[in-house]
Amino acid sequence: MNRPFSRRELMAAAAGIPVAALPFHAGAQTGYPDRAIRIVVPFAPGGDGDVMARYWARAAAPLSGFNFIIDNKAGAGGVIGASEVARSKPDGYTLLLGTTTTQIVNPLASAKPQYDGLKDFVMVGPVSANPTCVLVHPSVPAKNLQELAALARSQPDKLSYGSAGAGTITNLTGELFKYLNGKLQITHVAYRGGGPAMADVIAGHLQLATPIMSSAVLGHHRSGRVRILAINSPTRLKSAPDIPTAVESGMPDMRVVVFNALFAPANLPRPVLETLRGVTRKVAGDAGFASNVQQAGAEMLVVADPEKYMQEEMGRWSRLIKAMDFKIED
Repeated sequence: MNRPFSRRELMAAAAGIPVAALPFHAGAQTGYPDRAIRIVVPFAPGGDGDVMARYWARAAAPLSGFNFIIDNKAGAGGVIGASEVARSKPDGYTLLLGTTTTQIVNPLASAKPQYDGLKDFVMVGPVSANPTCVLVHPSVPAKNLQELAALARSQPDKLSYGSAGAGTITNLTGELFKYLNGKLQITHVAYRGGGPAMADVIAGHLQLATPIMSSAVLGHHRSGRVRILAINSPTRLKSAPDIPTAVESGMPDMRVVVFNALFAPANLPRPVLETLRGVTRKVAGDAGFASNVQQAGAEMLVVADPEKYMQEEMGRWSRLIKAMDFKIED
């Protein structure tokens, strides 16, 4: 079974120490690939996407005999790394750990999008999925989403929520909650990452936040530092079966599930695409990888038809972003 990453390993990644290339099997095929495959993570080391990419690469290497290197290209909410992959040669040697933010939100909500989330990429395969959640400081009297909405209506502009930054999926989560409940007057406070926002909720400087679910977020909930009111997924998480979903709370459109998936530049040769998709299927069936995903507070993501999945996600979010008039300031 693949073990979770140690604190030392994650700190090394955060410090920018290159990830060692994973060794080939002795019987690795002589055709594609004949060198390392680079996975661009468009976010800083140590975050959810980075950890999932490393878990995936570590599981994929022995299963495929291929060589993977993680390359963090953070900046502009994921746009810098995603743009680099979109412009790269479609030969199967440069992949992107793409997310709902990079593939859906950025192209749809940016005034000057740098790429098209559908036309410029092809999904290789899913990695994992993390819903966002709505949580509050214990001093907030609301026990569920309906009570939180009622509290906000009774106290316009008195509540504030924190996100990981303007234009992120956590920002979109907060705005969606406001929109679905009659355009609530709750102030958005943008932070440089989800950690600082969570710290201010714990300290009582902020009433609520809308982070991506993780083992850390769940740990704060279990300890009583914060109270998760609902998880924004269609069904309850295996790692948190006691926490209700927003759907159960009477908000069926409050569904924000952040996917992590591997993407390649458009026009990737079909044989190469099918080879890579074969690897993703092997990883999806690996018990060690599945265990690490769950321990990280995420879920396995099953996608039967990658093209259809992306079209449906793009269509749903396109309608909501337009209705909400949600924009990313460039």
